[in-house]
Amino acid sequence: MAESDEKRALINEGEDEDNDEEWNGCGPAVLCDPRRGPHRFIVLIFTCFLNFGSYFCYDNPAALQSEIQSDMGVTSSKYVLLYSLYSWPNVVLCFIGGILIDRKLGVRWGGIVFATFVLGGQVLFAMGALINSFWLMEVGRFVFGIGGESLCVAQNNYAVIWFKGKELNMVFGLQLSFARVGSTVNFNIMKPIYDAIAGVVSPGYKVLGLSLMVGVGMCGFSLLCAIVLAVLDSRAKKLTKRKTFSTEEKITLSDVKKFPLTIYMVFIICVSYYVSVFIFIGLGTIFFASKYHMPDKEANAVDGIVYILSAVFSPIFGLLIDKLGKNVFWVLAAVAITIGCHALLAFTFVNPWVPMVIMGMGYSMLACALWPIVAFALPEQQLGTAYGFMQAIQNLGLAVVAIAAGKILDEKGYLVLEVFFMAWLCLAFLSSVLLYIFDLARGELVAIGSCECVVDISERLT
Repeated sequence: MAESDEKRALINEGEDEDNDEEWNGCGPAVLCDPRRGPHRFIVLIFTCFLNFGSYFCYDNPAALQSEIQSDMGVTSSKYVLLYSLYSWPNVVLCFIGGILIDRKLGVRWGGIVFATFVLGGQVLFAMGALINSFWLMEVGRFVFGIGGESLCVAQNNYAVIWFKGKELNMVFGLQLSFARVGSTVNFNIMKPIYDAIAGVVSPGYKVLGLSLMVGVGMCGFSLLCAIVLAVLDSRAKKLTKRKTFSTEEKITLSDVKKFPLTIYMVFIICVSYYVSVFIFIGLGTIFFASKYHMPDKEANAVDGIVYILSAVFSPIFGLLIDKLGKNVFWVLAAVAITIGCHALLAFTFVNPWVPMVIMGMGYSMLACALWPIVAFALPEQQLGTAYGFMQAIQNLGLAVVAIAAGKILDEKGYLVLEVFFMAWLCLAFLSSVLLYIFDLARGELVAIGSCECVVDISERLT
């Protein structure tokens, strides 16, 4: 039974006997046979590392915030453009990236192309610092953004192709964990690397550029993973005569008008919650260093702890929500917890490790509880549209709010910025309450959730 499950994703029934001849001379069969677990474990390793470089480089600006501002001579308003310019292309590409992979490029070429965009963007970003050109750094982040989110689509397509079935939940969890590990490694090594290079190189902008070249190496490694996956997947398709299947929903904007109010509440929660976490982390290093008089290394560690904890707690909370259901109450708890964390950071001098650790748990809780609600409320044929729209407005919110946050920080300081984030979280909390009320009014109780729906959602996402 277990062996049958392993083969189902790659082999059509009844073809085993016809293919026996093609496996002759395969070498160590367990390792090179795409039908066997050890070979698919090798594929899993490369799949998990496919986005490692992208996540490592996404928060390069946060890990070197003070260095970027001082070496490049830019204000906080200019600095946050490095995040906005990543988000802008993804307002549109969330809709079309999957379509390109599904209908034009294919998952193999799609993964290579988008990994190349990520690598090229990081090269421009690092070169901009190396020649003291901030506008080139901005161009680099824009190009980086073109590839970043679409590479996630390619990664999810590989997961569905190779691990469709009972293993898929585990694979999605591992991909998320590896992504957060990439972010964590960035926060912990970029500042020491900068300091080491600063001892032998000057001026500062050259030190910054050389430090960012480490990210180029990470993105190059991800491109190598994309090439290896393309080779392995092409070989598996030939050997198993695997049929090509689509993992993308047809996206039609007209479906958006038909969504129930519960879905619009989910969209609002998504935007208002994530801007208060992602943008805060992007601006957090200097906050911790200045308010709590921390050395830069510790400030980076505190700032990145949310991502470390999400890698650990996401599978745990996913299992709990899977067993207990009641997604909307988990969302309410996550938002309330995060409001409390921002209040502690804004109005007290409590050791910042405490609120940031709690924030990491709240972030993990919301990520596991919020996204499946869409699947409870909509028919399967509308899920592609709903998730595409949800990701698009999330990126739009991140782009716009990042600009506003930078201006607030420059003109008013961190206290007003924290109040700004708390206002967004209050909107998320109000929307969570309305989500529950609207759902009760419809009499469907989709926001409460069920174990079956939570288990099924990972098989619907790409």
